[in-house]
Amino acid sequence: MRVLDLSRVLAGPWAGQLLADYGADVLKVERPGTGDDTRSWGPPWWGEGDTRVAAYFTCANRGKRSVAIDLSSLEGLQQVRALARDADVLIENYKVGQLAKYGLDAASLQTLNPRLVYCSITGYGQTGPLAHKAGYDFAIQAEAGLMSITGEPDGEPQKVGVAVTDLMTGVYATTAILAALFERQTTGRGRVIDASLFDVQVAMLANQGANQLVGGKTPARMGNAHPNIVPYQVFPTQDGHMVLAVGNDGQFARLCDAAGHPAVSRDVRYCSNPARVGNRHALVPLITGWTLLRTTSDWVSLLDKAGVPCSPILDIAQVMSHPHVLARELRMDSGEPLYPPMVANPMLMDGHRLVSNQPPPGLNAHTACWQTPAQ
Repeated sequence: MRVLDLSRVLAGPWAGQLLADYGADVLKVERPGTGDDTRSWGPPWWGEGDTRVAAYFTCANRGKRSVAIDLSSLEGLQQVRALARDADVLIENYKVGQLAKYGLDAASLQTLNPRLVYCSITGYGQTGPLAHKAGYDFAIQAEAGLMSITGEPDGEPQKVGVAVTDLMTGVYATTAILAALFERQTTGRGRVIDASLFDVQVAMLANQGANQLVGGKTPARMGNAHPNIVPYQVFPTQDGHMVLAVGNDGQFARLCDAAGHPAVSRDVRYCSNPARVGNRHALVPLITGWTLLRTTSDWVSLLDKAGVPCSPILDIAQVMSHPHVLARELRMDSGEPLYPPMVANPMLMDGHRLVSNQPPPGLNAHTACWQTPAQ
């Protein structure tokens, strides 16, 4: 399966990397001289001299080959058309209509290759009043509602700590590509996929979007609290904080028993989740008084035994050295100079990680062999 990746930064490259992990031959087409913008988004850096790239680039380009092609030249356009003629999938994230100027739009390339699955990733989609706008994850988080429900109630709206809209758009695009490839086995024809960051973020509102549509009340920022479940938030402990995620009435009863207050779970104000949601302002301070009496590790140990979801809040360094991360082989440390430490694909099949064994490519490292499949 050959994939032509004309995308850059994160959403498109993330989709291309997923397909590479699943076994596709992914050829990344980059600008001569500079390549993907994220090659220079450092520090931190991996490698030295001409091979140095930003860590950001390594997170989304594993398993690909790289060629540098100038799309403003006739020769470059001919090269891309030749690649598209033999490709199964093309991923691009240019502005709406930009590739049509070069004859690299879906209609033109599917005339050359009717089996081509053509995936366009944009900020706002191919149609609608905002289709002309460039799309950036931060702006989409703002305009598509995510920031309105992220942050403390009395604080400013907050974005999420990673570009979740970009990442989820890459995942959604990948599922659509795989569906189109599966359908092609029957029809013999490709599809044109319109993947929009804005659309994905609206879909990602999930239960919060449903709450507004069904309940007619606009969700607001609640900090770490949950709009539909109580107690389900961060609580202070004797030496820090922990997350308590009580998902049902049985778990709440076991929490109260473990804390030494079994009568609370039988109180009419707290015995059911709807009652706890309605009385959260009384219940949360009550539980806070309990959690402050023990350390985080003591609570985690106690509640794990009781079957109550509870977790410490770890920083990323702690996560990367976590025993479970290491046991699951999520952290990849090959020791090879050209292969940076990376986080593996989270999916396993038959107990094996679906991860390409090819490192993120150097710019134009495969110009001499792009006509042959990767080995």
